[in-house]
Amino acid sequence: MKKITLLALLLAAGIVHAQSTPAKKELVARILVLQQSAIEQTAQSLVERPAAQMQQQAGMALQTRIAPEKREAIAKLVQADLKKYVDEVGPLVRQQAVKLAPSTIGALLEEKFTEDELKQLISIIESPVNRKFSQMGGDFQKALGEKLIAQTQSIVEPKVKALEQAVVKHLGLPSAPPNSAPETPNKPPKK
Repeated sequence: MKKITLLALLLAAGIVHAQSTPAKKELVARILVLQQSAIEQTAQSLVERPAAQMQQQAGMALQTRIAPEKREAIAKLVQADLKKYVDEVGPLVRQQAVKLAPSTIGALLEEKFTEDELKQLISIIESPVNRKFSQMGGDFQKALGEKLIAQTQSIVEPKVKALEQAVVKHLGLPSAPPNSAPETPNKPPKK
């Protein structure tokens, strides 16, 4: 009997803890507003992913299947189509993401966070230090990227060349002579 009573109390405590109050709903709504740009960025990246893949595939096809004198014109047409797709679909998907956020992200926030935790989260998100940190994301990526390229280029470059040769061999394409490979964009041109 004691086990049943204890189980009932635990279940009741869980239900009470999981219940949402108007104050909690308001806090969640505030977080969603504060995070709207991140929600929109997620949606935008979902839109851009297939366009980037198609651009890469088109680039390969241009090099292997299109006459050199027609490549530039066709590349511009493909680029225009890709831009049109992103410009048309991007706003629709971003709008839908913002619309879905309360029933997805909001529901998870209500379920997993207490009212006090939501208040703390808002304080963190709104803090000037957090905003400054978030704004520096591009600077962080650039600084790390530059050092990372400098530190790993000698290791990565030969592996990229070996991979390229293996892919060319698998595809049955003629391989380029060893010294005719294009310069990597991270190296200064040879003089």
